[in-house]
Amino acid sequence: QVQLEESGGGAVKSGESLMLACKASGIQVGSHCMGWFRQGEGKAREGVAREGRDYRDWYEDSVKGRFLIYKNDLVNTLYLQLRNLKPEDSGMYYCAGKGDESATCDDSDSWDYWGRGTQVTVSS
Repeated sequence: QVQLEESGGGAVKSGESLMLACKASGIQVGSHCMGWFRQGEGKAREGVAREGRDYRDWYEDSVKGRFLIYKNDLVNTLYLQLRNLKPEDSGMYYCAGKGDESATCDDSDSWDYWGRGTQVTVSS
């Protein structure tokens, strides 16, 4: 059984930083496409960042240069470093993974596994 558990969210002020972690079990983060999504209040869920088996990264335009996604295979955890946070970054952040190791790491295939989310609130 695959489980993804996010942690690290919190309430911060503009310009501050957070580190989100997604501890995985039942799946090896290094062997799968893994990503972070977020959903702000009244907004649709959107992809924030993802990293493939080849460790190539993709970022949503508004977070480029501020967020960093990376995996630690030793502890089987996916991270998202959030820097220079803005109020528009607020929302529930979810970790997700694709079950098929050969799946293309983009939005063309479905995401099979999801965590419950961790809340990020940024005040001005």
